[in-house]
Amino acid sequence: MTRSDAAAKVSGTAPYAVDVALEGMLHAKVLRSPHPHALITRIDTVAASQAPGVRAVLTRQDLLNGELRERWAANDGEHRPSESPLVASHSYGYFIKDQPILALDRVRYLGDAVVAIAADTELDAARALELVRVDYEPLPAVTDFDAALADGAPEVFPEAPLGMTPAYGQGASGGTRPRPNVCYRFGYETGDPAAFDHCDHVFTDVFGFDGRQQHLHLEPFVSVARWTGPRWSAATAGSDDSTTSSRLELWSSCQNPFPVRKEIARLLGIGEHRVRMQVGYLGGGFGAKNGCKTEPIATLLALKAGTPVRYCLTLDEGFLTMRQHNARLTLRTGVMADGTLVARDAEVLLDAGAYADASPLVAEKAGYRVAGPYRWQHIRTVTDAVLTNTTPAGPFRGFGGTQANFACESQIDMIAARLGLDPVELRRRNLIGLGESYVPGESAMDSDLTEGLDLVASHIGMDEPRPPGRGRGVAVGFKDSGGVNKPAQARVKIATSGDAWVQCGTVEMGQGAQTALREVAARVLDVPRSRIHWSDLDTDHTPFDQGTNASSAISVMGQAVQKAAEAARLRLLLFSATALGVPLQRVEFRDGLVFIVPPDGIGEPEGRPLAPLVMGTYGGTGYEFTGEGFFKAPSDSHAPLESPCVSWEYGWGGAEVSVDLETGAVTVHRLVVSGDAGTVLHEGACRGQDEGAAVMGLGGALFETMRFDDGVLANGRLVDYRVPRSSDLPAEFVSITQEQGHGPGPFGSKGLGEGAMLPVASAIANAIADATGVRVTSMPLTGETVLGALDAARDTP
Repeated sequence: MTRSDAAAKVSGTAPYAVDVALEGMLHAKVLRSPHPHALITRIDTVAASQAPGVRAVLTRQDLLNGELRERWAANDGEHRPSESPLVASHSYGYFIKDQPILALDRVRYLGDAVVAIAADTELDAARALELVRVDYEPLPAVTDFDAALADGAPEVFPEAPLGMTPAYGQGASGGTRPRPNVCYRFGYETGDPAAFDHCDHVFTDVFGFDGRQQHLHLEPFVSVARWTGPRWSAATAGSDDSTTSSRLELWSSCQNPFPVRKEIARLLGIGEHRVRMQVGYLGGGFGAKNGCKTEPIATLLALKAGTPVRYCLTLDEGFLTMRQHNARLTLRTGVMADGTLVARDAEVLLDAGAYADASPLVAEKAGYRVAGPYRWQHIRTVTDAVLTNTTPAGPFRGFGGTQANFACESQIDMIAARLGLDPVELRRRNLIGLGESYVPGESAMDSDLTEGLDLVASHIGMDEPRPPGRGRGVAVGFKDSGGVNKPAQARVKIATSGDAWVQCGTVEMGQGAQTALREVAARVLDVPRSRIHWSDLDTDHTPFDQGTNASSAISVMGQAVQKAAEAARLRLLLFSATALGVPLQRVEFRDGLVFIVPPDGIGEPEGRPLAPLVMGTYGGTGYEFTGEGFFKAPSDSHAPLESPCVSWEYGWGGAEVSVDLETGAVTVHRLVVSGDAGTVLHEGACRGQDEGAAVMGLGGALFETMRFDDGVLANGRLVDYRVPRSSDLPAEFVSITQEQGHGPGPFGSKGLGEGAMLPVASAIANAIADATGVRVTSMPLTGETVLGALDAARDTP
């Protein structure tokens, strides 16, 4: 099957937010902090506001009323104490509202936004920024775990921001700011801690996940904002009179337009009905495009200027906007001499950067997944999201799972080596079986983990002799999938012609969701996919969806689309049966035709075009048969994360490597990855998701990381940041899409796209240990890191 978005993308006609151009549109640029931590003592924008082409200047003065504004007014280049602020709230975030639209009293990382300017061109805006004068009073910065958690450490937030905690179920807990410089703590516990007392062995290992990967989506962060209707003012912000109130239109490259709409409305203090989000194709997201990024600044500049404003970051500015969490994981694991896993204690530190963003969610996932897909009598995990004066961290493909899987699967191999057991066999003995619950109150495994493990172990040759100097390793990637407590709605419409439209909030960002969801509707309606059309995403008309993340498009939205298509089909059949005067069970619909099944079921059904039937009842204007669909996992207080997991996503990986003992350089000769699609809806999309995830995992495993030196980003430009090249691909790279058929989605399907990334780093680390006899417990597995481990082993008596 050809992907439904293929022709538009190849021809260059596919609509992206980066392509939006409106009449009179201005362009925005932002002045960023040169310090990782500093007080702002003065901002002077007088010269900048008078520069050629400048139409609007946005500073902290626009965000606050009251004493602080009065205090700043004398030093900020313009005196406007009588004006109302442009916003009802100056800061945004997921669980914690801590990230200001522009820096207020201080900056918290190198790259923090301080002043925004809208001008006729990007060049005009950039030149005007050079005229802005900002005085800073540098403050001590905390840029790593040890500095941030030390007694008496400088606090990134001296006062606690507004925050909330979800209603967790059995065994789970959470809370904001449990100690200074920790924005969120997640905990999970089940079983009896006394299980450790009966273990033959208890092993404690510490793992460093230093891979601050950059998302590097090819389409940058971008928003275009336009206000329509009467000019907005704070005095009318709360008005619900849609005939007199202005409205905000936003075109944005975001993965979750409905939550962003809600957050923008909250910031402005207006109803959500006055904010309209439109999202076309996304040029990649990988988690970074969740939540507000460029939208608030574009919105306020458009408000001040009275004309549309486009705010588009460069790819280099993406390094100053979002990154993956680095982590430190301490695993204490109790086992029996025969390799039976008994108990696991885990303490996880995640580097959240300067603002919380989605760190509470990542903490949940890392803490919940670090036990791995194994049977345990006892689990206890504590995960702290630690604030540092570095680029904020947020969702990253497989978030929380990449960190947890590296530590978990590395230690499983380490335990096997210590006990003299085969690492594949040790996994087989302990993997949770198909249909077994992960933990009490949780849903059951929907793949046969042993089947997938044996498949990959066989392909990589774990039971075969190794060529000289080479080692092999396997790992099992594992994560809950489909989002937490996630609702999704969909609508399917069938026209008089027999063609149909799918309307839903899933964002197409290269993963093939549009193709797969059209296929779901086509199968239900029994028509060719070419007759199923996709409606543009517009929050004014599109049914609600929480966001396109967590591999939820098929597992969650797929069920909503399936139900919508079934409802639309039923309405069409009921109408046809009435119009034809036959019982419902004698009517079928295929390829735009209505068929009457003979009473005795013998002979060919008689097919009739739908259009004449519709015209006979509704006249020449025609009609549409509409079906609504909704899906959400039921809320359950027994489920640790509010509701049972919709699906489980797995990635089995195997690697064969060699190591240069003089330099530590690792060469991956063979890489085998596999995911379980349940049922394949589009073979190319499934394969593309697994292979793309695996290559992303390969880059993170071997070299990708944002390097900070005392809070200063050393490789924050695309030309300096190392990403995988075609020459980095192993000589043998194999992906295997399994169809085990147990998924909860339509026709037994389930989500892909993250699972195959999860096992890559630990499989390579396990292969390095197999090749050299030396365990590397920190990634990325650069030559320097591996050589350090080799040298340490040589120096050990």
